Amino acid sequence: MEFGIFDHLDWNQRDLADHYEDRLKLLEVYDQSDFYSYHLAEHHATPLGTAPSPGIFLSAVAQRTKRLRFGPMVYCLPLYHPIRLLEEICMLDQMSDGRLELGVGRGISPIEVGHFGLDPKIAPAMYREALDLILTGLKGGELTFSGDHYQVREMPMTLWPRQRPHPPLWYGLSHPNSTVWAAQNAVNIITNRDEVGSRQITDRYRKEWRDLGQDEASLPRMGMSRHIVISETESEAMAIARRAYPVWRNSFYVLWDRNGMKPINVHFPEELEELIDLGQAIVGTADYVAEEIRRQATASGVNYFLCRFAFGDMTYDEAKQSVDRFTTVPNARSG
Repeated sequence: MEFGIFDHLDWNQRDLADHYEDRLKLLEVYDQSDFYSYHLAEHHATPLGTAPSPGIFLSAVAQRTKRLRFGPMVYCLPLYHPIRLLEEICMLDQMSDGRLELGVGRGISPIEVGHFGLDPKIAPAMYREALDLILTGLKGGELTFSGDHYQVREMPMTLWPRQRPHPPLWYGLSHPNSTVWAAQNAVNIITNRDEVGSRQITDRYRKEWRDLGQDEASLPRMGMSRHIVISETESEAMAIARRAYPVWRNSFYVLWDRNGMKPINVHFPEELEELIDLGQAIVGTADYVAEEIRRQATASGVNYFLCRFAFGDMTYDEAKQSVDRFTTVPNARSG
């Protein structure tokens, strides 16, 4: 099983410039630690995401790392003109020597979409059309496209991605029905569901994949993400997590609470202990965390596991400690 990193790049209550630099230093640690890829969320008008332009931060990631793959999880396609975005995709893939992983979606929050003056009801249609345009444009040549939301006429594509026909695609989902499109297009997936919900998704993906005549060896990555905190003792790890998790959770809910709304198909409890009971956080010593990851991966059927090592008001040293212990303790990486 492969391992990756999921990061909201949520604000850690410190100077913003220092916040970015600390995360880039942590990315250098990820780069040296044999993780497959770094996946960066996009959010707006909320402390949950301090990378509202993920491409800018990822361009720095491309320069500060040598091996680690990386990408948005996801680009919120309705918030971009697809021409500008497909050119950015080409630049990032070329600047990183073909290390870009391309996550796409319509955006989880109708509030954030609304801040851009868009009707959230039409966001799904804009997303589908924008993705079609982008994938067409990444093939190169001259681009002509006619849709309900975007029109392009005889535009020369003077940039192209390093990976052909395009970087690997990723999509976040919470329902098994969404696996039909993903399987048909060989799209890698990530979910935040619990073990039962994740198993429903991975079982359905495998079925759709087999029905297409494909074998298990070529199965795309199916991942789930968890908050991970590791220290020398369980009590030390719990102390860090108990302090950091409420800060992260407040950042997650602040925009929803301000608008009197609740996120759909997503729930993070107030108490860390309940989050752990739900299996959405794994906190303790390296040996315990490794064993729990193996158990959850087996129960959920995933072949890719994403760690959230940095969240809330966690310091660089605290997050780095988790990474170091995860990668150096025997059996911590076996799956």
